[in-house]
Order: sequence, then C-alpha cells, then structure tokens
Amino acid sequence: MAGDTTLRTPADRPSGVAARVPWLTILWHPRLERIGEGCAVGDRLRVSRLEPELGPPGGPGEPLGEPHVSRTPISIEMQPDGGARIAGADLLVRGMPGAAVVTAAQIDAGVVLELAGWVALLLHRRRPPVKQRPSAIVGGGEAIDDLRAAIARLAAITDPVLVAGETGAGKERVSRALHDESSRAKGPFVAVNMATLAPGTAAAQLFGHVKGAFTGADRAVAGLFAQADGGTLLLDEIFDTPADVQPMLLRALDAGEILPLGADAPRTIDVRVIAATDADLDAAQARGAFRPQLFHRLAVHRLVVPPLRARIDDVGRLLASFIRRELGELPAGSTPWLPTAAVRACATYTWPGNVRELDAAARRLALVGRTGSITLADALTALDLEGADDAGAPVPDAAPPLSTDFDDARLVATLAAHRWQPTATARALGVSKTTLYARMDACPQIRKARDLERAEIEATGQVTAGDLDAMSALLRVSRRGLQLRMRELGLP
Repeated sequence: MAGDTTLRTPADRPSGVAARVPWLTILWHPRLERIGEGCAVGDRLRVSRLEPELGPPGGPGEPLGEPHVSRTPISIEMQPDGGARIAGADLLVRGMPGAAVVTAAQIDAGVVLELAGWVALLLHRRRPPVKQRPSAIVGGGEAIDDLRAAIARLAAITDPVLVAGETGAGKERVSRALHDESSRAKGPFVAVNMATLAPGTAAAQLFGHVKGAFTGADRAVAGLFAQADGGTLLLDEIFDTPADVQPMLLRALDAGEILPLGADAPRTIDVRVIAATDADLDAAQARGAFRPQLFHRLAVHRLVVPPLRARIDDVGRLLASFIRRELGELPAGSTPWLPTAAVRACATYTWPGNVRELDAAARRLALVGRTGSITLADALTALDLEGADDAGAPVPDAAPPLSTDFDDARLVATLAAHRWQPTATARALGVSKTTLYARMDACPQIRKARDLERAEIEATGQVTAGDLDAMSALLRVSRRGLQLRMRELGLP
C-alpha cells in the first residue's frame, strides 16, 4: 500500500539497493547536450580534454573534448576517510585555485570543479544511474531516477495519488507524467487549483449543475469531473478544498459517481484523481480543517517531488534545457558563453522557488546572452540570486564550523544588523544558510515573507520610495523573500 509506493528516502531503501559511489557529473559544457553525462570516480581518476569517457546511463561515453581544457590531466584521488585530494593546473575547486583536499561531507553536498573557465564538473556521491525511458521530467540525478521509477509503478494503477512538494518543484509536471504514462493517456487531463474555487460555487464547478439549479443557472454545466471522464483530474492545493465540498469529493472517490447540483440521479464517472499540495502534510492534518477520511483516501499512494536544492546535479541539466528552449544552441565565441563561476553560483544556491525560479533565471540569462558571451557581472545580475554577488570570490576550502549555539534574541539581532539578508547573517553567525533558514522557521519572533499582505507591502513601498533594501529592513524579511512574495502577488 502506501509504504510500497511512497517515494523512498535514501535511508528507507532496501539493503539490496546499490550503494552510493563517488561520481563525476558534467555540470556545464559549451556543448549543452553533454551536460549531465558522468562516470564513476573509483579510487583515482584523471580528467583532461582526452580522458575519461563520460556518458549517459547505458550509453557510450566520450572525453570532454573541449579544446580550451588542457590535455594535461587533473587528478582526483579518493582518501580512506571518504574525502578526496584534487590537483592540477587551470583548475578551481570550490572557487579556489590549485590543489585542494575536500572532505567526505563536502563531496556528499557536491563539490564544483571548474576547468579553464569553460567546463564545470560536480564531484558528488550517488548510486550508479540506470537507463530509463524518455520522460517529460527533466533530470537524471538519483532523486529524479527514484521519482521516475515511482511514477512508472503508480501509472499502472488507478488509485488516487497525493503529490507533495514545495512550490515550484514541478508537482503539475509530475502529475501530468502520471497521466501520460498510464492507460488513460489518450483521455483528458484536467487541472484545477482548489484555492481559486469560491466556496459558494465550488461544488457546481467540480460536479456540474442542471439548468435552473440556482439563480443564474440558465444552462446545464458538466463540471470538472465530467470533463475529466475517462482521464485524470488534478486537484491542486487540495487542502484548500471548501469544507462543504469535501464529503462530495469523498463520495466521488468511493462510489465513482457524482451528483450534479439540482440533478435527480447521480452520474457514473471514470476519473483518476491526483491531489497536489505544497503544504507540510503533518501540519495540515494537525490543523484539523481537512477531513481525515478524505485525506487517507487521497493519500493511499504518495509521491514527494524533491526540492531543487536536493538535486544539485540536475541544476545544469535544467539550466541547459531552459537555455536550449530559448536559444537553441549557444552563440559561438572566443570566451565562454556563461562563466563557470556563474554555474557554481547556481549549483550552490538554495533555490527557494525551485525549478520555477531557475526557469525564470534562465530566461533572463538567455535574453542577456542572445547574441554572444555573458560577463560574470551580467550573469549574476540576470540570475538575481541572493548572495550571488560573491560567486566570483573563492570559497574557503574548509567550511566554517556549523553551530546552533545562539538564542533567538541573538538571531533576530544579527538579522537586523545585516538588514535581514540571510547570506550575510549566516556568515556572521558561522552557520550554513540551510541551518539559518531552519532556525528562522522555528523562531516565533521572525515573520515569513509569505505572510506579508499586499496592503502592507504597498504601504511600505510608498514610505521607502520602492527601495527594496529599505523595505526588507522595515518589514523584517529578506530582500529575496520580499521579491518572491511581490512577484507572487503581482506587485511591480
């Protein structure tokens, strides 16, 4: 049941599943089709223009071949403690030149290697990839391999599926893949955001109504369930379903029939329901606003779409896919179209808006680089990543010690002192941004940008003449979080 089809985390996988091994993935290459190819590192690997052969899962490989990369190889030598020693000429390791020793933890997180400013590689750990059939879901990392396998299993059945994941992670694309790989692929795929349905008309929109069912019903309307008959209905933001509609939805799932408003008899329907949410499932259940019976009916099988920060090796694949959509092939030039320092910035960014945010950044990059190479400054401006103005600077070979040994008062004071900018605050506290975000989420004294109301943002904008730094300081949220909230509300 649910345990068989829920996407497994690494710790949950059976002992027979292949172990993670050191792996090298092409994060960026002037030939965009090479991005995502890789090979196992083994105990020691030499990397140059001529070796080793990197390729897709189950396919032939070939050397990097980029003429700007030296024929003289760099070496990656794995150490007994799981770390690695990396040495070679014209090489940056985590932004720093020359030989470096990286720890096992750093490899687990992903270490970016830059070769001659033209090619970026990712040294990380993963299970050896397996060849899978083509999919609309872009990616080839371990998390997406697991997701595709789960989709293939669930596409063969007709039970409801609950797709969970952060905003922008690709829940609708995953839902569409479930439909396209099922026996219902030739039937309709209908999607509705439950948060957009007005409580008074939600039942009529979902289940339809007959003529004269209520004032203004001058004609019969089939409803979304009827429109999806023979296919799939995606109910996005499922926890926003009005309370009076929930029992009707439960009946549709249990009995396979709907009763249009004003109708004398129910109508049999054949619809596979997929529900989606970006809410924390435990928290949503704890609020008690959603019927437990309906939740358990919808969540017999669950898919969790991983956030982009958990699939760092897919950042290059996704960026290349979006750039090719916008430009086709890259304009040729004597300098790299995209500096590898900008690629490193993308690979180390947390992407709070996930794939949707990366897509928007890629569109801006394509606009700037439509006719030729992009400078690092222009690339970072186009990417608009919080803290990316430091992307060209070396990254210390050893990460700063992580600590949570500070109280909420110090956290708030440090945020205020650094104008609520997470990058500078994390650096001042000596913690990672991931740790900082976790502490901020748990701190009752800190508001979230997503909680800001339109009127408050507009009023603050008038007081500060639209200065985003001043607005974020007054509102006590990060500039980046404020920008995302403003875009969500359609504010300029």
